[in-house]
Parts: sequence; structure tokens; C-alpha cells
Amino acid sequence: MNGNAVALVTGGSRGIGAATALRLARDGADVAITYVSDAAAAAEVVGKVEALGRRGLAVRADAGDAEQAVSAVEETVRGLGRIDVLVNNAGAGVLGPLEGLTLADVDRVLAVNVRGAFLASQAAAGRMGSGGRIITIGTCMTQRVPGPGGTLYATSKAALTGLTKALARELGGRGITANLVHPGPVDTDMNPADGPYAGPQSAMTALGRFGTPEEVAAMVAFLAGAEAAYVTGAEFSVDGGHAA
Repeated sequence: MNGNAVALVTGGSRGIGAATALRLARDGADVAITYVSDAAAAAEVVGKVEALGRRGLAVRADAGDAEQAVSAVEETVRGLGRIDVLVNNAGAGVLGPLEGLTLADVDRVLAVNVRGAFLASQAAAGRMGSGGRIITIGTCMTQRVPGPGGTLYATSKAALTGLTKALARELGGRGITANLVHPGPVDTDMNPADGPYAGPQSAMTALGRFGTPEEVAAMVAFLAGAEAAYVTGAEFSVDGGHAA
């Protein structure tokens, strides 16, 4: 990644998003992140980016709001001058029995996970030059759903496979790549490795453990870098063998 690169990581104030923002900054990018409500957490990530000698920017934007999904890209360009890498990390999940899911649940999850990623990708593609990267965060549940309760979440994330492959075809002639990363169980504040459901989740992986946000961020960083210039339309599992 060259020293002038600018990345936008949606949902970058915590978890995989924060780890990705910091890894991209270490690799030489200026980084914008979006957040919805925790301004202090976003400011902390920006401070860490700046401590690495890069420019940082926090943008309040809800990926489930169509206008904000687009404006986050525009604010990144205004604040940092360009956009070279988009990481569609913001996500929403509602788990539970199929019969108990409401229309509001469906609308919210699809708005964030599908429409938000689509609109951000559309806006970013219009601003990117050759060498641009669109990297989307999926889930291991698109490849193996180990039990009931994940229908809505798995449906929303499975749509990102089609988005990624279509973007690769649409943008390849311009030298822009699009790829998808599927994390397995990852130790975050939303799903801690010592939480009540951690044991069964660990047991579903071949390695018998949770992953770390940094391990997922490493794959994103590879796909954002020069060595992945010939990689597009592909899916990568960072799941400890969850799908094996």
C-alpha cells in the first residue's frame, strides 16, 4: 500500500473494524472510520491511527440509512482527499427463531448488511482509480449454518457473495478489485471468547478456539495491498476451520 492511500472502514470504532483500521494505518494508509453512537470509542481509534503517523477521521454514519451510507464516502473524500480502499465492515444481526422475526428485524438487517454495503461500494467505486479495493466482511454462517436461529443473518450475508462477484466483473476493467472475507467466531465485545456461548462456538472450529480481530484484519490488509492485485471476486475464510 502506498503512502498516499486512503481507506474507509465502516463500523470501525470497535472489534474487527477497529483492528482493521489500525492494521491499515500501520501498513501506510490514512484511515476514516464510521460509527453510530459511541463517539468516544471512535475518537480513541482515530487517536491510535494518528499515533501511528497517519491521518484519521471519524464519521458518524449509520450504514442502515441510505443517505448516510453514501455520505460517509463523500466525507472521507472531503476530509482525506481521496478513497482507495473501502472495507464494508458495518453489520447488524438479529438471531432467533424464524417465526419470531419481525418485519422491522428484516428491514434493519437487510438495510445495514446488504443495502448499506451496496450503496457504499457504489459511491466508493465512483471515486476510485486503478488499484482501488473493495473488501466486504461476511460471515462463516454463509458457508455453514450450525444450528437454528440464523436465517435472517445468513440470508443477508449470503447476498454479499453476489455483490462481490458482480463488483469484480463490473470494476475489473478499471483495475479495481472486490473480495469477501468470512470471519468465524471472533473475540469481540459483542461475542467474547469467555462468553456464555463461547464453548459451543469454539467446538465448531477445527482449531478449537476463537479468532482475534487482528487475524481477520491481516487478511483484509493483504487484500488491500499490492500483492493481491490479481485477486478479485474471491471469498476468504478466516474461521479456524468452521466450514471444514
